[in-house]
Amino acid sequence: MSHNEDRSSECSAEKTNDVEAAAAGNSRQQLGTYRVYVVTWNVGSRFPDNISLRQLLSLDDASDAAISEKHLPDIYAIGLQEVNAQPQQQVLSLFKEDPWTHKAKELLRSYNYVSVKSEQMQGLLLTMFVRRPHVEHLHDIEAEFTRTGFGGIWGNKGAVSVRFTMYGCGLAFVVAHLAAHDHQLDERIDDYKQILENHHYHVKHYREIYDHDYVFWFGDLNFRLQGNDSSTEVREALRDESQHETLLKRDQLLHVREHTQQAFQVMHERMPAFPPTFKYKEGTSEFDLKRRPAWTDRIMYAVQPSNRQRGMQLAIEQCSYKSHPVYNISDHKPVTSDFTIKMYPNVRAPGVSFSPISLWSIGDENTVEYHKQAEFEEGPHDWIGIYPVDYASLAHYSAYEYVNQAESPTSSDSNNEREYFDTPAPHRRGRHHHRNRQRLRRQQETNGEQVRIDFADDVELRHGEQYLLIYFRSTGSRGVTSLSGISNVFVAEKRRGSPYRTEYHVD
Repeated sequence: MSHNEDRSSECSAEKTNDVEAAAAGNSRQQLGTYRVYVVTWNVGSRFPDNISLRQLLSLDDASDAAISEKHLPDIYAIGLQEVNAQPQQQVLSLFKEDPWTHKAKELLRSYNYVSVKSEQMQGLLLTMFVRRPHVEHLHDIEAEFTRTGFGGIWGNKGAVSVRFTMYGCGLAFVVAHLAAHDHQLDERIDDYKQILENHHYHVKHYREIYDHDYVFWFGDLNFRLQGNDSSTEVREALRDESQHETLLKRDQLLHVREHTQQAFQVMHERMPAFPPTFKYKEGTSEFDLKRRPAWTDRIMYAVQPSNRQRGMQLAIEQCSYKSHPVYNISDHKPVTSDFTIKMYPNVRAPGVSFSPISLWSIGDENTVEYHKQAEFEEGPHDWIGIYPVDYASLAHYSAYEYVNQAESPTSSDSNNEREYFDTPAPHRRGRHHHRNRQRLRRQQETNGEQVRIDFADDVELRHGEQYLLIYFRSTGSRGVTSLSGISNVFVAEKRRGSPYRTEYHVD
């Protein structure tokens, strides 16, 4: 990994396209500038009741009407620690979204974001949101988790991650919660090494965390201050802003990253210019002197500038790095960071193209037709989902059909703690239909294959509502999923004499 130097000023909010010369043949290709917004917060088992997330997500600077697309991030990564993980809450989460994910989704949906993937391990939660125009460019989405606490049995410490490929670049987002307490530095280093050793993906060229073109590593990393001064002495030093830099030089994360290089040595970070984020008395911004104040909550990044495309230099800039003292429901303050990254907007992976659909007839069989490019490799568990036109999560489809018309697959490899849209759940009423396995019809063509697939007559859609289709390529290996095609928008209408059907939700 190579470091792109931080700048003291914030990045321009305007997104631009920079034309870079390619090395071979003097050809030219556009590098697009995209924004990534990262959040980390130890929420102390609290729920998001009666609080607004607008400031946390940098949406409070202007009215909704005044916020233009160029001022909005392209990607949100929200990483939380100590999410309520009581047994009854975990049971509920099997059928309903985590309250934090739901609250963020409901806020972001009005800004045209889609929740594309979440991963939870006990109290660790990572949710990824992407602006709707970019969703169809997401490929090889995969989540992973590593337990480190109590010998890896309980999972109270460790990491969860989501990786995907977007516009020809591999991005990995890792949120971690490492061992606590001042004297546990060696345990934090061991946690880091365990995460690296056990985090393995199932995507070609991107098997490990640091194989990715961009890596964002954040969370309650629990690094404290070196030295033996008391909590009171640290608090007094913090009252003098000129002492902040001196205190930060004693930061354990800085020490292991730059000096001993025992952990995170390939990651980079603008040094915090905000007060310590731990430990506070809940409900206040007053330090709880039971622990020495420390910058436990951090956001780091790395870039591989020499991407798979010769002569094209990727780059990243950490534009802002802030804490948010106004939030006081836990003993930590949340931290956010805004980045700009370079990607290739004209890179498109092979996929499928749906034929136009003018109308979906409720109560009848409906035939969907699509063209599969010759270079596109159909996965063993590919499926097509029907989504409301205003869908805010890839997990909330209205109906689906497997491309091969087979039974729902099972995977002993899957993370049973939380299954999302990777492979639809088996035998849900009104969602999966495979009565006639010979319905799939294929016709070979010179540049690919024309495929027709029937959806049964009991697909439950709402009369007069608009929908679209999304083709998912799913390998069945740890839920690696790609979006490989999106149809036009169409209207569902019930035929005369048919019963009124309501849409079936699993929230």
